[in-house]
Amino acid sequence: MIRQEFIELLRCPETQQTLAVADEALVQSLNAAVERGQLRNRSGEPVQDRIDAALVREDGTVAYVVIDEIPILLQDEAVPLDQVATTSPENH
Repeated sequence: MIRQEFIELLRCPETQQTLAVADEALVQSLNAAVERGQLRNRSGEPVQDRIDAALVREDGTVAYVVIDEIPILLQDEAVPLDQVATTSPENH
């Protein structure tokens, strides 16, 4: 996973809020939605690949997927978390 020192420097490109590593329960929920073909990014495109990790925006509403230890910090690629069951910030 990405080093914590690096994560502390990252910000949401839309709101400049801090980001935190998603907990395992959220990653599992995201992957379950991927497997069902129900997870979409902000641009409406289906997320097709399993997610290794994600960074959750401070307000708990959006996640940015991490692929090969590289966070994809593009607004259109962000995943709205209202698509999965575990969405409250304290669960991340």
